[in-house]
Amino acid sequence: MLLTLLLVLPFAGSLCAALFPANARNAEAWLAGAVALAGLGLTAFVYPEMSNGQILRLDLEWLPGLDFTLRMDGFAWMFAMLVTGIGFLVVLYARYYMSPDDPVPRFFSFFLAFMGSMLGVVLAGNLIQLVFFWELTSFFSFLLIGYWHHNAAARDGARMSLVITSAGGLCLFAGALVLGRIVGSYDLDAVLSSRGLIVESPLYLPALILIAIGALTKSAQFPFHFWLPQAMSAPTPVSAYLHSAAMVKLGVFLLARLWPVMAGTDAWIWIFGTVGLVTLVLGSYTAIFQHDLKGLLAYSTINHLGLITVLLGMNNRLAFVAAVFHMMNHATFKASLFMAAGIIDHETGTRDIRRLSGLYRFMPITATLAMVAAAAMAGVPLLNGFLSKEMFFSAALQVEGPVPLLNRALPFVAAIWGVFSVAYSLRFIHGVFFGPDPAGLPRTPREPPRWMRFPIELLVLACLVVGILPAVTIGPILDVAVRAVLRGDAPLYSLSLWHGFSTPMAMSLVALAGGTVLYLLLQRYLGRGLERTPLLPPIDGRRVFDALLVILSWRWARTLEGWLGTERLQPQLRWVVLAAALAGLWPVYHLGLTLGPLAGTPIDPAFVLLWTVGAACALGAAYQAKFHRLAALILSGGAGLVVCVTFVWLSAPDLALTQLGVEIVTAVLLLLGLRWLPKRIPFRWTVAGARAALPRRVRDLAIAAVSGAGLAALAYAVMTRPLPQSISRFYLERAYPEGGGTNVVNVIIVDFRGFDTLGEITVLGVVAVAVYSLLRRFRPARESVEPPPQQKEQDAAAAAEDLYVPAVIMRLMLPAILMLAVYLLMRGHNLPGGGFVAGITLAVGVILQYMAGGTRWAEDHLRIRPMRWVGTGLLLAVATGAGAWLFAHPFLTSHTPEVAGTHVPSAFAFDLGVFALVVGATGLILIALAHQSTRK
Repeated sequence: MLLTLLLVLPFAGSLCAALFPANARNAEAWLAGAVALAGLGLTAFVYPEMSNGQILRLDLEWLPGLDFTLRMDGFAWMFAMLVTGIGFLVVLYARYYMSPDDPVPRFFSFFLAFMGSMLGVVLAGNLIQLVFFWELTSFFSFLLIGYWHHNAAARDGARMSLVITSAGGLCLFAGALVLGRIVGSYDLDAVLSSRGLIVESPLYLPALILIAIGALTKSAQFPFHFWLPQAMSAPTPVSAYLHSAAMVKLGVFLLARLWPVMAGTDAWIWIFGTVGLVTLVLGSYTAIFQHDLKGLLAYSTINHLGLITVLLGMNNRLAFVAAVFHMMNHATFKASLFMAAGIIDHETGTRDIRRLSGLYRFMPITATLAMVAAAAMAGVPLLNGFLSKEMFFSAALQVEGPVPLLNRALPFVAAIWGVFSVAYSLRFIHGVFFGPDPAGLPRTPREPPRWMRFPIELLVLACLVVGILPAVTIGPILDVAVRAVLRGDAPLYSLSLWHGFSTPMAMSLVALAGGTVLYLLLQRYLGRGLERTPLLPPIDGRRVFDALLVILSWRWARTLEGWLGTERLQPQLRWVVLAAALAGLWPVYHLGLTLGPLAGTPIDPAFVLLWTVGAACALGAAYQAKFHRLAALILSGGAGLVVCVTFVWLSAPDLALTQLGVEIVTAVLLLLGLRWLPKRIPFRWTVAGARAALPRRVRDLAIAAVSGAGLAALAYAVMTRPLPQSISRFYLERAYPEGGGTNVVNVIIVDFRGFDTLGEITVLGVVAVAVYSLLRRFRPARESVEPPPQQKEQDAAAAAEDLYVPAVIMRLMLPAILMLAVYLLMRGHNLPGGGFVAGITLAVGVILQYMAGGTRWAEDHLRIRPMRWVGTGLLLAVATGAGAWLFAHPFLTSHTPEVAGTHVPSAFAFDLGVFALVVGATGLILIALAHQSTRK
C-alpha cells in the first residue's frame, strides 16, 4: 500500500495542480511541496526495512507473466530519496523563481507528473513497466523543457530531447523484450537472478547494444550528448531537477541496476568504458569554453555522467561503489549550482559569463554558496566531490580490462579529467563573482528572497557535512544501496576524510594544481572571456541533429512517399489487403489447410437468393462509384443489410443488431462526408481509357478474388470442424459460471476479451477526437454548402411545407430510442444487446435530432457534450478494471454478486463505459462533419 501511495501521489497532485486558477501560485507551490514532502516522508519511513536488506514488493495481477509490480530495494530507495528530496527543494525554489505571469499551474502539473514518472522507473518491478515509465519521463521532460513555448529555442530543445530520448527508449524496449526472451520472464527479480543464462545466451550482445543505446541517450553520453545543452532554455528549476536527480540519471541508474547480471564481459567494458571516457574528456574540455552559465553546467553534467559511466564500465566492485557514491554527490552540488545560476539570471537578467563579474560584492551569500558547490564539483578536499573523485582515481589505478593499453592510459585520462574539472569550476567562480563591477546589466544585482536561497543552503550544507563526516552521514545510505545491488558480493570500502598520502591523493593534488594553472594560462592567452575553443572544431550538435532530421524526415520520407504514397484511397487499400492476404497465406503455406470432417448443410434457395442480391448490391456500388456517389452509398448499404440478415439467418442476433446500427450510423456519416469531397469530373467512357484501365482492373479483381476465396476457405475449414475441436466450447462452458452471463458474445467482449475491448474503445475515442480536431477548422467546398439562389428558395419552401411534420416525428422519437437503448444495455449480459449496440442505438436517435433541427438547433437544445461522454466512458471502463485490484484479483476480472436474487455482474459498469464512449465518439464525429459554416 505504501508503494502504491508513493507512486500515485505525484500523479494525483499533477491532476489537482492542473485545475488550479492561473493566479494561485502560492496554492500550487504548497500543493506540489506537500506532495514531494509526503513522498520523501513515505520513503524515509521504510529505512529500517531497507537497512535490513529487505525488498518491499507489491504485485497487482495484470496479464499472465506481466503483472503490475512495484519493487523497492535499497538502491531504489536511495533514488526515491533523491527524487522526492531534491524535488521538494526545487518546488520551494520554483515558488520564487517562476513569474506570476507564467502559467504556473501547468508548470507544477508537469513537474509532479515528471516526478511520478521518475518514481515509476525507480520502483518498476518488471522490464516492460520500467520502459513505460521511462518513456513517460521523456514525454513530461519534453513538456517541461518546452514550457516557455513562445521561445523558439525552448521548442527546438524540447523537440530534440524528445526525439533522441524517445528513440533510445524504443531501443530499450526492444532490448527489454530480448532480455525477457532470454530469461523467460520480464520480472526484475527473475532477471537479476539469471546472470549465467543472460551472459551465455547468443542474444546477450543484441540485448546489451539495445539497452546501451537506451541508457546512453537518456544520460546524454557521446555521441548523443548534444541534446542536453540544447535543453537549457527550460526554466532553471527544471534544469536543476533534470540534471541532478531526475531524467539524465536514469541511464546510469539502469546500468547500475543491471550491473550484476550484464557487466564484466568484454562487450560491456568496451561499450561503456570507451563511451564513458570519450564523454568524460569531451564534456569537461568543452565546459571550459561555455559562455552561458547553464551551458557550462550542462557540459559539466555530461562530464560527470561520463565519469559514472566509466566507473560502471569497469569490471570492479569498488568502481561500482564509487559510481553509486558519485550519483548522490553529483545530485547535491549540481542542483545547488543550477539554482545559483538561476538566481544570478533572475537578479541580473543575464547568464552570459562575459557580462558577469564582481557579483560577490552584490550578493555575497549566494556567491559563497555557489563557490562552495563549485569547489565540490572540482573535488576540493573537505567536500563530498573530493571523496568520490578520489575513489575514481583509486579505481582507475586498479582497472582490469580486455585492452591493456587502455588500462594503462586510464589513470592519465582520469588525471586530465580532474584538471579540466578544476578549470571549468574556476571559470564559474572567478568569471562570475570576482573582477570589476558588472556594467550594462538588465537589472541591478542583489540577494534573492530568503526562502529562494534556502534550498541552496541546505544542499551546500550537505556537501560540507558529507565531505567532513562521510562515514556517519552518507555511509549508511551508500551501504544500503550497494548491498541491494551487489547482495553478497559487496566489497569492503572505507569512507573517511584521510587515507594517508597515496597515489590517488597525489592525483587529486595534481588535478587541483593543474586545473588552476590551465585556467590562468587560458585567461592569459585567450582573454577573460575565452572567446574561442582551441583544438576542437566548432561542431554544433543542433545543426547536426537538424541535418539528420532533414535527411530522415524529408529526403528519405519523400522518397518512400514517392514509392508508396498516393492521394487515392484505392492503392493504399490495396497494400493493406495484400499485406493481410500474405499474412494469412504464410502459415497456410507452412502448415497447410485441411477441411474438417463435418458435412455441409443443404443449400437453401432463399439464402442463395439473399446473397445474390447482396452480391449485386456490392457490384453495383463498385460500378456506380464512377458515376453517382449517392447511388454507390445506397447500394453498399444494401450489401450491409444483406450481411445483417445473414447474421440473423445463422443465429447471431448480437452481430445482427450491431451490424444494423453500424449501417445506419455510417450511412448518415458518409452522407455528411460526401459534401466534403470535391466535385466529380463526369466520367466519359472511351476505348483507349478502357484498355488503359484493364490491367489495373484485372489486378484488383485478382487481389479481391484471392483474398475473398482465402477467407471463405478459412471460414469453411473452421465451420466444418466439430465443436470440441474449436475454442467455442471453452466459452460456452465458462460464460455463466465465470462471467455471470448467458449471452456468450457479450461475456467474451466485456470479460474474457476485456483487454481487447478496452483497446478498441480507446482507439475509437482517439479517432473521434482526431476527426473533430482535423475538421473543426476546415470547411467543405462552397458549392457543397451553398446551393444556387433558386435552389435556396425551393429548399425554404420545402422546409416550410413538407418537412415540418417529419421533423416533429423525429424529435418525438428520441425518448423511444432512448428507452430502447437502455433496454438493450440492461439485457446485454444475458440476452442479445450490450453497451456497444445500445450506444449505436442512442447515436441513431441523436443523428435524427440533427437531421430534424439542424446542427445549430441540436447543439443548442441537446447539449450532449460528446467530449464528456468519451472521457466518462473511458474512465468508467478503466476504473471497472482497476476496481478488481481492490479485491486482490487481476485487472478487469469480473464479479457477479447476487442482489435481491438477481445476478449483477461488475462487467455491467464496463459495458456502461463502452455505451458512453460509443455515444460520445459518434456525436463528436457527427458534429465535426455536420457543421454548416462556409469559407470566409
